[in-house]
Amino acid sequence: KLRIGLFGYGCVGQGLHDVLNASSGFRADIVKICVRDREKERRIPMSYFTFDKNDILDNESINLVVELIDDAEEAFNIVSAAVRKGKNVVTANKLMVANHFAELVEMQEKYGVSVLYEASAGASIPIIRNLEEYYDNELLHSVRGILNGTTNYILTRMYSEGLDYNEALNDAKAKGFAESDPRLDVEGYDAKYKICIITGHAYGLIINPQEVFNYGISSISQDDIRYAREKGLKIKLLSYAAKVNENTITSYVLPRFISTDKHLYYVDNEYNGIIAEAAFADKQFFSGKGAGGHPTGSAVLSDISANSFGYRYEYKKWAQGTITNYTRDHKLEIYLRYSDAKDLELFHFDSISEDFKSLDYKYVIGIINLEQLYSLRDRLSGMDIFIAGTGRKIQ
Repeated sequence: KLRIGLFGYGCVGQGLHDVLNASSGFRADIVKICVRDREKERRIPMSYFTFDKNDILDNESINLVVELIDDAEEAFNIVSAAVRKGKNVVTANKLMVANHFAELVEMQEKYGVSVLYEASAGASIPIIRNLEEYYDNELLHSVRGILNGTTNYILTRMYSEGLDYNEALNDAKAKGFAESDPRLDVEGYDAKYKICIITGHAYGLIINPQEVFNYGISSISQDDIRYAREKGLKIKLLSYAAKVNENTITSYVLPRFISTDKHLYYVDNEYNGIIAEAAFADKQFFSGKGAGGHPTGSAVLSDISANSFGYRYEYKKWAQGTITNYTRDHKLEIYLRYSDAKDLELFHFDSISEDFKSLDYKYVIGIINLEQLYSLRDRLSGMDIFIAGTGRKIQ
């Protein structure tokens, strides 16, 4: 029987509590819940709560720690302490996992425990388990998709109802899909951390998130939405990881135009969608809710259930060691909407296939190296621009 020590009782923690109480498939009790806010009213008796993490970490009867807090560094401290004490761990903290991936793998091996984190990469979508088990010996050409429910909800409202960005963002906040400070989501960081985790399981290569280019949707305008609609396209924030040769991969996060013949075109609102393209299994499509307490809580519950059967990640692709290099030397075609010609000059396109100018709207479409975009990453947020990939393959 699992005796759980839970850290955090926010949206996901409460969602987990609900789905755990509704489950009759296995026996697990939440023994103690560690929270930070002493004044906040709770919906269950205060006897369940503690404000001292050691009440969980030092409790020998607790055999599973579930970590669901916002603070990534404190989360790593909690997970590390639990692992050193021989406790298995389930977490949903994508920032913590992405930034400490190699350390977590090494600690599991050293202390003989399991750290599971399905909810960190796709909320309700079981992508990590599938990569670990179904694709363990499959040659994956690419893994790509919509990995952030907040931005997808905003883009859906802008496209379907004509809202401007700030209106759609405020609506996402009101629905509970966006935090009061949404930069982690709308600037593409959340999606970047998730694709880094997925890349570790898809290719066995652990990448420092700082090395991955990310660009979000905070500068999108109705001009960009109008362009997409006129072309029969939608704009989605896409996370992308792919092989570029036998032992090298690349990855990035960037808005992309999606056409009606693609599965991701129909993934709207807070839903996520992931496509795995493999040599033998061809394309497979996964979709599910990417935000919300109950969808994320269901993924945490799945990990708790797996833990009850002694499951742990084997990191088979890492053991195989076939992918050894990461590169940003990768060409892609982008749409760049701009105002100031001086900004355009910074991009150094290899070639431009389309160039449009009017009094209040200018854009170019051309081929650029991902390394060039990465070199501009610290300046992009200060420019009056919007960038989106066209999705066209560069020969």
